[in-house]
Amino acid sequence: MKKVLVGLSGGVDSAVAAYLLKQQGYDVTCAFMRNWDSMANEDFAGNPTLNDDVCPQEADYHDAQAVAGKLGLELLRIDFVKEYWDDVFTSFLAAYRVGETPNPDILCNKYIKFNTFMNFARSRGFETVATGHYARTGLEGETAVLKKALDLNKDQSYFLAEIDRHVLKDVIFPLGEIDKPEVRRIARELDLSVAAKKDSTGICFIGERHFREFLSNYLPMKPGKIINIANHQTVGTHKGVMYYTIGQRKGLDIGGIGPFYVCGKDVEKNELYVTDEQHQDWLYSDACIIEGYNTMADREYPLTCCAKFRYRQPDQPVTVRPLDENRMEVRFLAPVRSVTAGQEAVIYDGDTLIGGGRIAAIFKEGEDLMTKVRQEGSAR
Repeated sequence: MKKVLVGLSGGVDSAVAAYLLKQQGYDVTCAFMRNWDSMANEDFAGNPTLNDDVCPQEADYHDAQAVAGKLGLELLRIDFVKEYWDDVFTSFLAAYRVGETPNPDILCNKYIKFNTFMNFARSRGFETVATGHYARTGLEGETAVLKKALDLNKDQSYFLAEIDRHVLKDVIFPLGEIDKPEVRRIARELDLSVAAKKDSTGICFIGERHFREFLSNYLPMKPGKIINIANHQTVGTHKGVMYYTIGQRKGLDIGGIGPFYVCGKDVEKNELYVTDEQHQDWLYSDACIIEGYNTMADREYPLTCCAKFRYRQPDQPVTVRPLDENRMEVRFLAPVRSVTAGQEAVIYDGDTLIGGGRIAAIFKEGEDLMTKVRQEGSAR
């Protein structure tokens, strides 16, 4: 009987994943990963956005305990706080400081769930690990590859684009073949305490809290001008350019006029650039360069395929070609809106994820779009 260590987060997905593996005859043990010390960081202590005295992560741990108990499975508690801080959160802050918008969940999967957690599992004699991600594995020849989940509304392969491809042979995604309504149905049938628990939308392992206030504990607010690049007029005051992302419409606090959309920022000048409804062409680009490209499946290039530049985005037809060992040029077959530096470009060939990397530069008609936006915004 194969021994499997399941990452049990306290949510309904991982709970049902553990149950399905047990039903399939695996020797299942569960593990809760504690990756954030809320009580030792300013984001939790005295935060008025939290409604009770229980740290969200501790509440998740109690839910994981209840699920493991109900399923008759052992639950381990593992502390990866230092690893998360060193490998994920410091990179997250560094990207924000230079005006990028990073995705910590991708880094968490790369460094924690499918690296540190994998090593822990192997050290304890487990042959395989499993998570509640909506994704699948498959084979190309004798090589394991990552594929989209059958439930495309919940597919989470995007967040797995930077994991080491070689671990896939030792990973199970029990939810890859079923959809979310079925997961909820199973949880209700089992009378699991998390059956109706809402899906987490917060930062990986930090929980759901007001993001701007959370980030201000580490990157202090620095107000500055919001400039409409269509007429070079100041239309408002931002709270810190690093708190905003390309394409953002809500939360700009510009009253009486608009709507406006964030189209660029200048960290050095502390200026945020927006565009109005009539000039949304500033939000579109036709190419980008991605760095740190992580190959997940072997292909010959140049290749016409598809890409996602953010989670839940429909597949965008592109042509990909290598620039060097870890950089790719991605050309869009049609202009794409709100491609953002620091986010992940994930490349697919059909439903197979073939690679991904950080968006380092964005282009329109051969010009660096963010440079052009800053120049236009400064031309007053």
